[in-house]
Formats: sequence, structure tokens, C-alpha cells
Amino acid sequence: MSAIAAARSAPTGRGTWCTVVIACDARTLTQGEGQAGRCMIVWRIGQLARMAGVSERTLRYYDRIGLLVPAAVGRETGYRWYGSAELVRLERIRGLQRLGLSLRQIADVVDASDDELHGVLAEAVDALRRDIADKTAALAAAEDRLAAGAAILPQETAVGERRWRIRRVRVGHPSELAALCGEEPEALLTWLTGHPAGGFTAAVPVRSGGETLTLPARRVVRTVVPPELDLVRAGTELLAFLGRQGLAIAGPTLEERLVDEDGVAATVLEVPVR
Repeated sequence: MSAIAAARSAPTGRGTWCTVVIACDARTLTQGEGQAGRCMIVWRIGQLARMAGVSERTLRYYDRIGLLVPAAVGRETGYRWYGSAELVRLERIRGLQRLGLSLRQIADVVDASDDELHGVLAEAVDALRRDIADKTAALAAAEDRLAAGAAILPQETAVGERRWRIRRVRVGHPSELAALCGEEPEALLTWLTGHPAGGFTAAVPVRSGGETLTLPARRVVRTVVPPELDLVRAGTELLAFLGRQGLAIAGPTLEERLVDEDGVAATVLEVPVR
């Protein structure tokens, strides 16, 4: 005798209709267990999908990964049949998804005790808070870029210690740097707290002589200036960015010129901040 002796629509006694399947031979059920002569209320995959508000594709995927296995699968038709237990499990899965858990995490805790679930949820809450903080920072940066109309994209990051052998020079105006430094240096350090309004100290790397300068590990705001962008404009925009963010310059600013194998140059502006 086949596993499905009868399948028909029948009232549930509450004004609704469902599919009633009589499992007559438990040994022929592909999934789950039944008892001869016992009636189970079950639904086809499409019915369950509509009831739960998910797609059939989702239910097939849950079956494939072992997260939600049908109560029975017809041997001849391949139809998936789901019962009340599967509906309850599906709602638990969806509830855990709404709490921010991934399917992999859900697979680990869907059958777990409340204590185990509590620990996983605590970790999920921490992850969500970090994600919200990251997205809030990204939103603020995007809004700042739109409002300022700047050409640069500053990034705040941490850098390690660097050591230089330098020669210091006293500069009355930025236009004097070229004459004082000779040919374009690979790096330039300046001690400024804002836009240069008078004399300031600068330094260039040297191979011998001079003095040793150690820049400690620090927090910086950095931007890479492409060759087509005016360096003075980039520096002005970077200082304006620091002002809008409420950041103060905390040490010498580094201007480093990088050249690739094709001779294409870019300049890195790096400002230590606090």
C-alpha cells in the first residue's frame, strides 16, 4: 500500500481548510515517521510557503542544507509534505533571522537550549552594534563629502612607527619650499597646526648628516592625491576636513611622493590627529 492513502481538502473545525493525508504505511515514508491509520494535517510546499510568507525556492534550499526537512516526500511524485512541527520550526528559523543570525548560526542553535541561544544572541547583538557604528560612520563621511564637494577621500587609520634621517629648514612661505629643498624630494615633513599664516619648520630626508627623527605609531588622517589633482587644493581640503571632524593636528604632517614602475606618481598626505 502506498504511503499516501488519501489526500483531500477537509475542514479544520475553525472555518479554514487544509490538506489531510492519511499515512498508512510508515515504512514507505521518505522522511519522518507515521502510524498506520493515523491522520496528519500536512501541507504541500506551495501551501506552506504561502502560509509562512516565504518562497518555495527558500524552502527547497532549507531542505537541501538540512535546516528544514519535510515530514515526508512522495516516492513516486517527489512532492514535499510539511506538518505542524515543520511550520513551528520554520517560524523559529525566520524569527532567528530577524534577530540578525545567519543561516549557519541558525543551524547551530535552532534546536539549542535557551541558555545556548542566549549566548549566541549576545554575540549577534555585539556584531550588530559594530555594524551600525560602521554604517553610521560611513553615512557621516558620505554626507560630509556631499556637503563639502571635496575632491579628496580622507581615511582615518593607524600607522606604525617610522624613522627618518632629515634636514630641517625654516620656511617663510610655502612657495619657498622648492628653492630650499632643491629637486623634488621623496618626502616632506612640515610642522603646521593649520593653514600656514607665517613661517614654519619643514624637513626633507637626507642620506647622510642631518638628524634622526622617529615618528611613533599614531592615528592619522590620510589621503592619496592623484597627479591630476592640485596638491595645494588637496592640502587645503584635508585641513578643512579635519576642522569639520573636530580633529586637531598632533605632530608633523607627512607628504610622501610615490612613483610606480611606469613612472606614474601619486602623493600621500598624512596628518597625525588627536
